[in-house]
Amino acid sequence: MLVARSVLLFVVAALFEIGGAWLVWQGIREHRGRLWIGAGVIALGAYGVVATLQPDGEFGRILAAYGGVFVAGSIAWGVVADGYRPDRWDILGALVCLAGMALIMYAPRGR
Repeated sequence: MLVARSVLLFVVAALFEIGGAWLVWQGIREHRGRLWIGAGVIALGAYGVVATLQPDGEFGRILAAYGGVFVAGSIAWGVVADGYRPDRWDILGALVCLAGMALIMYAPRGR
């Protein structure tokens, strides 16, 4: 149950962080305005809150593992939001990152 909760929190955190960064990008680079930027800043703050809800209490571990989720999530976001078409190397790289994330977070530790 803890693993399922942790995975769900990683997904929610990814939506807030990637979505927040995308909103800021749209506000600045695509000239959509301050409202988009403000919404992005709020979403990025929400990401920070969600990250603290992970069952593991090690900040470095959580942030390192989230890096793998961020890589895969960013590619998926690009597909959905921007019509990006990843090649096989993008997909393989994302899978490697997710495998690394799983090792960092869920490998058995002798505790």
